[in-house]
Amino acid sequence: MTNRKLHPVPSWLAMKHVAAALALAMVAACGTAKAEDRVNAQDVMFVQMMVPHNHQGIEMVRIGSERATNQQLKTMAKAVGTTQQDEVEAMLRWLHEWGQPLQAPQGAHAHHGGMPETDRRQIAALKTSRHFERDFINLLVAHQDDAVQMAAAELYGGANPTVKDYARRVQESRKAEIQQLLAMLKQ
Repeated sequence: MTNRKLHPVPSWLAMKHVAAALALAMVAACGTAKAEDRVNAQDVMFVQMMVPHNHQGIEMVRIGSERATNQQLKTMAKAVGTTQQDEVEAMLRWLHEWGQPLQAPQGAHAHHGGMPETDRRQIAALKTSRHFERDFINLLVAHQDDAVQMAAAELYGGANPTVKDYARRVQESRKAEIQQLLAMLKQ
């Protein structure tokens, strides 16, 4: 066994190695972020747009649950309202967790290919409509189809797995609701 004499490492070289090790550790830590933590601009915009969209839906179905004479339609309106309120609460939590504004910037719909909002005058007209159930169903079908289209954009460009899963559920549930509503329209 040979005796090797250890030579002290110059302090500048030791610091260089420490700095390199820290840099590698930071890069490695960035790479270990969970997929659920990734959020891109599409995720934020989708959620910011869905919150007011759901608020409009809640407003419509509140009128529907009060005015509908068809019990199936009345029940569906109440269920849609409850579901969309729960969705709004979850989306607001996401925006808060991401440190993002709760509302999209003014004019963001147009700049991001978003659909126009459901016309507030049409929603207000439901309150006095003489053909309420037909008008309500037609407006809600169009509104829910907009949600399907918004969800498609999220599925295409979003990054956050939780938000993309929500978008898939939006597509499935809204398409099913549209089919139910169209069936009621034919009755």
